[in-house]
Amino acid sequence: MNRNGAEEAGRPSASPPPPLEWKFSQVFGERTAGEEVQEVDIISAIEFDKSGDHLATGDRGGRVVLFERTDVRDHGSRRDLERQDYPISRHPEFRYKTEFQSHEPEFDYLKSLEIEEKINKIRWCQTVNGALFLLSTNDKTIKFWKVQEKKVKRISEMHMDASQPLGNGSIASSSSASSRVFLPNGGCSESPCSYLSSDFSFPPGGFPSLHLPVVVTSQEASLVARCRRVYAHAHDYHINSISNNSDGETFISADDLRINLWNLEISNQSFNIVDVKPANMEDLTEVITSAEFHPTHCNMLAYSSSKGSIRLIDLRQSALCDKHSKLFEEHAEPSPRSVFTDIVASVSDIKFAKDGRHILSRDYMTLKLWDINMDSGPVATFQVHEYLRPKNDSIFDKFECCWSGDGLWVATGSYSNLFRIFGCVPGSTEATTLEASRNPMRRQVLNPARPARSLGSLTRVVRRGETPGVDANGNSYDFATKLLHLAWHPTENSIACAAANSLYMYYA
Repeated sequence: MNRNGAEEAGRPSASPPPPLEWKFSQVFGERTAGEEVQEVDIISAIEFDKSGDHLATGDRGGRVVLFERTDVRDHGSRRDLERQDYPISRHPEFRYKTEFQSHEPEFDYLKSLEIEEKINKIRWCQTVNGALFLLSTNDKTIKFWKVQEKKVKRISEMHMDASQPLGNGSIASSSSASSRVFLPNGGCSESPCSYLSSDFSFPPGGFPSLHLPVVVTSQEASLVARCRRVYAHAHDYHINSISNNSDGETFISADDLRINLWNLEISNQSFNIVDVKPANMEDLTEVITSAEFHPTHCNMLAYSSSKGSIRLIDLRQSALCDKHSKLFEEHAEPSPRSVFTDIVASVSDIKFAKDGRHILSRDYMTLKLWDINMDSGPVATFQVHEYLRPKNDSIFDKFECCWSGDGLWVATGSYSNLFRIFGCVPGSTEATTLEASRNPMRRQVLNPARPARSLGSLTRVVRRGETPGVDANGNSYDFATKLLHLAWHPTENSIACAAANSLYMYYA
């Protein structure tokens, strides 16, 4: 029985939803015309928390900036709104919450290597007692942060009764010809060491004009970010990924050749679970490019390679997971290969769908959708910028990808601050191009789907979204402006994307 690959994969066979109509929501750090962007201000990581009420960004200057949702807080919780049959706002609004310096530039004197402060990845951890927890990493060091509101405590004024005598009969409100200022204990400012005099005595019951200071907690609150743990000295190469486990206790960190497993409570020890380093480095043929835990199975994780393959491993099989349980790779058509072909096949990012059944991968040219139960090839392939195939000067850029919360759409970035959204339900031809600006639809173009390309009797690969020309409007693309980082809200159709130092947000 022949069926479409996506239906075979268990994806919904209902008619595809209508295309989303995207609108501008807000922007943080928008550049003015002609403004020069500082290198340290360029956003290098972006991540929503599990609830979608908080958003974190990291930049090349080592800072982490937190934003929080305000439109829901102003009207109570979502559950309360549903009970009251109150219309939930479709326009999400965030506000700046706080920022802190996560990493500082360092220098490895043993290797004569400068370690940048740039934040490579941010991952949210479970919220405990109203405090926010997150992991951030640069090339070498991972840090575990706790951000918590602290009530500001103030000391109330000491109430001094002006009608009561202080020391030696002096009145607080009177002025004296003497330059000495008498204190309540009988001393004076000119002779601080001889504050007790022989003719001084405390009145019965003490001085009624003196009150002890009272510490009161005001309604003001300040956000305090504190580094709880530092996970260092475990990677010889640059860290490209960190991912939290569904057990809430462990996480992984990956560099070019190794993946380490950490416990959040233990910072001085990790377990090397994947090691692809050959005995002779001349035999090295591929490196690890991205790694992520399964969203629900704490024993499963996937990692991608520079050869375009994705490996699924099971931690229950062995302590060192050199052998994968499944391998996903697209069988290339017989054609002349070049250095360009090999480089663009490298997977820069992978993301599990919320159901854990599907994996989204991004290489330089395409987005690919994989079913973990089908290793014959991807379920669908989406062309992101086919017009760049002759270009080879920007092929090392690493674009990220993301899923919508319901798994019906996928998104990724491109050049000229453009990003693309594809419908991944069988039968959908949605391929929307948006620009990270206040007018996102300015360069929009809907691209028709190309005929499906057969990969056998069980699966068909759909190649959608190809753009034949330079631009639908004849515009040339700016390779200096690229949208590498974006994140989809976990429960709503809203996207946050980073264009240089600016954070743009859109909703549908």
